[in-house]
Amino acid sequence: MKLRNDIPGEKRGTTYLKFIIPSLFGVFIFLIPVLFEEKITIPMGVLVDLVEAGIGQYLPLFSTIIIVFSAAVTAFMALKKPQASNPDTYTRKILSIFDVSGPWIALRILGAVFACLVYFKTGPEWIWSSETGGVVLYDLTTVILVIFVFASVLLPLLTDYGLMEFIGTLLRQFFRKAFRLPGRSAIDSLASWLGSGTVGVLITVQQYQAGFYALRETAVIATSFSVVSVAFCLVVAQFSGIDHMFPQFYLTVVVSGLVAAFVTSRIPPLSLKKDTYFGPVGKRIHEEAPRGKSLLRWGVEQALERAEKAPGPLDVAKKGVYNTLDIWFGLLPSVMAIGTVTLALAKRTSLFRFLSYPFIPLLKLLRIPEAAKAAPAMVVGFADQFLPAILTEGIESELTRFVIAVMAVVQLIYMSEIGVLILKSKISLSLLDLFAIFLLRTIICLPVVALMAHLLFF
Repeated sequence: MKLRNDIPGEKRGTTYLKFIIPSLFGVFIFLIPVLFEEKITIPMGVLVDLVEAGIGQYLPLFSTIIIVFSAAVTAFMALKKPQASNPDTYTRKILSIFDVSGPWIALRILGAVFACLVYFKTGPEWIWSSETGGVVLYDLTTVILVIFVFASVLLPLLTDYGLMEFIGTLLRQFFRKAFRLPGRSAIDSLASWLGSGTVGVLITVQQYQAGFYALRETAVIATSFSVVSVAFCLVVAQFSGIDHMFPQFYLTVVVSGLVAAFVTSRIPPLSLKKDTYFGPVGKRIHEEAPRGKSLLRWGVEQALERAEKAPGPLDVAKKGVYNTLDIWFGLLPSVMAIGTVTLALAKRTSLFRFLSYPFIPLLKLLRIPEAAKAAPAMVVGFADQFLPAILTEGIESELTRFVIAVMAVVQLIYMSEIGVLILKSKISLSLLDLFAIFLLRTIICLPVVALMAHLLFF
C-alpha cells in the first residue's frame, strides 16, 4: 500500500513510529558501543555474556544433544520420507530443515559422531583434542547457540521495519557508480549484510531468475555482498577475543568489503561475465525518485511503505523460532564436522602451513606480528568462515587477531555454505571462479585491514 500524503495524519504518524522506533532500537542493539564490566561491547554482546555466565557450563551438553538430534531426525527423514498430515506452511518450513541432500546428511551424521566423541573424550585423540574438536564443541558451537537465540528475534528490527529500504534508496546512485550495479541491488546487498549471507544469495538468484539482474550483476552481488550477518560477525569477534573492539572491527569490515567489491567487479573473473538475462526479456525498472521529490524524501516514503507492511509480534516470533532452529539443527552439525576435520588438518598436518607460505612475506611487509602463525588463517577460510577465528587461539598479538577476524568475514567465499549455494544456483560461477575470487578478496582486503588497524586502532 502506497503511503500518500492523503493518508490520515494519525495513521501516518503511527507508521512513522513503526519505522523509527524498531529501526533505532535495532541500531542500538547491534551497532552502538556500550561499557559493560569494564569492557566496550554492544548490547547484543551484553545479552550473550549474561546468558553464558548463567548457564555456560551446560551449553556443551546442550550443543551435543542438538547436533545428535539433528542427525537422527535428518537420517529418519531421508530413510522414511514421512509426511505430516495436512501440514500448514509453517510446519512444512520447520520440517524442511531436516530434508536435505546427501552431502548434508553425511555432514550432520559426521558432526554428531564427532560431538559425542568430543563430549565423552573417547575415540581418536585427534578428534576430541582441545585444539581440534574440543575447541569447536566447547567454544564455537556454544557461542553460536546463544547468539542466535537473540539474533533471530532482534535482527528483524534492522531488516523488516524500513531501515534497509531507507538506506538502500540513499545508496542507489553510489551502487551504480561504484559497483556498476542497478540501484535496487543496494537493498538486496543490505539484506545480506545485515541479515544473512545465505538469504542474500537466495534473494539475488531469485532476482536474476525473475529477470531483474543480468548475469554479471548477479555474480557481483552474490560474491561481493553476501557477507555473514552482524550476529555472525559478533561470533567471530568474540571468538577472536576482540569483541571489546566490535565497532572498530565492523567499521573495518565495511570499508575493506566495499574496496574489495569496487575492485573485483572490474576485473576477471567477474568482469568477464556477460550482461545477459536469465529470461528472454530483462525487467530493468525505473529507479529514479519521482520528479519533484528529493532522494531523502523518496527514501523515507520507501521506508514507511515497508514499515506499514512489517510483520506483527507473532510473525516476528515465528520467524525467530524458525531461524533459531535452522541455525541449531542446520548449521551446528556442519560446523562440528567441517571445523573438526579442518582444524585437525591445520594443527596436525603441514597442509595449510604449506598453502599459506606465500602470505608470510606479505604479512611481514604489512607489519603484522606473528606472521607465520597468522598465515594459515588467510587460506583456511575457504572451507568455513569460522576457522580463521579458531586459529587465533595461541596468537598473543591483539592486532593480529583483529586482522584475522576481519579477514574471516570479508573473504566472504566459504564452501561450507555460501560457495555451495552459488555452485548449486544458475549464476554460472565454477569452483575455480570462486577460489579465484576468494584469493582476490584476500589480497585486496589484507592491506586495507592492516592499514586501518595500524593507523586507527593500534
